[in-house]
Order: sequence, then C-alpha cells, then structure tokens
Amino acid sequence: VGFLYYWLAITAKKYVNRATDNPKLMSNVVATIKVPLPPLAVQKEIVEILDTFTGMIDNLQKELEQRQKQFEYYRSKFFAYNEDECDWFSLPMISENCDRKRKPIKGSKREKGIYPYYGASGIVDYVKDYILDGEYLLISEDGANLVARNTPIAFSIEGKNWVNNHAHVVKFNSLNDQRFVEYYFNSIDLTPWISGGAQPKLNQENLNKILIPYPSVERRNIIVDTLKSFEALISNIKQEIELRQKQYEYYREKLLTFE
Repeated sequence: VGFLYYWLAITAKKYVNRATDNPKLMSNVVATIKVPLPPLAVQKEIVEILDTFTGMIDNLQKELEQRQKQFEYYRSKFFAYNEDECDWFSLPMISENCDRKRKPIKGSKREKGIYPYYGASGIVDYVKDYILDGEYLLISEDGANLVARNTPIAFSIEGKNWVNNHAHVVKFNSLNDQRFVEYYFNSIDLTPWISGGAQPKLNQENLNKILIPYPSVERRNIIVDTLKSFEALISNIKQEIELRQKQYEYYREKLLTFE
C-alpha cells in the first residue's frame, strides 16, 4: 500500500483531466494506470526511505507551528500594556514620515533592474533605479490585507529601493525602535483606523492617531531581541523544511524511476 501511495503521488497527476474548471481523475482512467511491481523487499525498502523523509518533514512542520504560536503568544504578552503602565506615543512623536518621497510607476513603464520595488505587502517588482537608501519601516496604506492579515502589514526594509504609494514610509533614529513598532503594528487590530469598504485604507491622518506603548529603552530592546530570536528560529525551520522537501522529491524520483 505504501509503495502504491508514493507511486501514485508522482504519477496520477499526469492523468488528471484539466479540461474543465474542476480537474478530475476519472475512475476509468485510474484503471489504465500501469504500476511497476519490483520485489516486495525492494518495495519495502523504498517505502521505509520515503517514510523517513516524510516523517522528518511532518515533525518539522509541527515544530514550526509550535514556534509560530510561541512567537504570537509572547508578542501579544509583550504589548499587553495598560494606559498607566508606560508612555504612549504616536508615530510623528517618535519617527519621521517619508511618504512624500515615494513614487508609483505603472507596470508598463518600469525599467527592469536590481532594486526592489515595494508595494503594500512587500516586493512587487525589481527596477533600474531607486528613491530610498537606508533603513525604513513600511506600513500598508491600502488593500484587503489590512483586514485579512495574510501577510504582515508592517515590514522593515534596508538598502537602495523604490516604494510606491500603497505603503507608508517611516524613518526611525534607532533600528531597534523601528522593529519594536513593526512588531506592535503587526500585533494589533487596525479596524478602528481603517476607512473604505471594498478597498480598505489606512490613510496618513488615521495612521498618526494610533498610539504606541513605549516602555523604557531597555525593555524595548529586550522585547525586540526576544522576538527576533523566535523569528530566526522560525526562519531556520522553514529552510530545513524546504531542504528536506527537496531531498524527499529527489529520492522519490530516483527510487520510483523504473525501466
């Protein structure tokens, strides 16, 4: 059964009928698929090798989910401040808004290059020139992701880059303070400051109304360092999963290729 499972995993997709909006693997087609039958000992060895890889990947996926939950737990706990527990500041009080520097370019007019072109949710393209050079925090200005939160709405960038008018550009004197604010914005519900219906928008006026808890610099540094450690661990696990997945696919192809 295990051998058949792995064989069909790489073979059955070739027989899927994609002529309709709902791709199907018809039963009459399944009946025509030829399955190689090496000796049972060989089948068993192949299954054991592939099971080892799938087991490692499953364990890594579980660890990734656990670490992501830990990150979210501590991020939420770190920012659970009452009004009288620390100072609270708006963005204009602790940073510089650089929205005036951003400039949109239509896709048809972009010259391809090496510099990242950022939008509301990250890199949209790579262009020939840049308008910013340094470390900045980008905060989504519009788009469904402000509500859906499928990707972070605040993210740090560095180096030479170009930003369009779908992301606010904010400059801080301290990189740790920038990351502190980034973590905070990604932890809160922005609904009270979002306008628009079909096209949610966080305009600069409302962005500047959001108050940010600002404990001592020592406390801010501890929070940032802790959350960065979790992020590094999560990134390492994701890389390990990708590596193991590639190894699994490589050996699956090798082991299930027969004359």
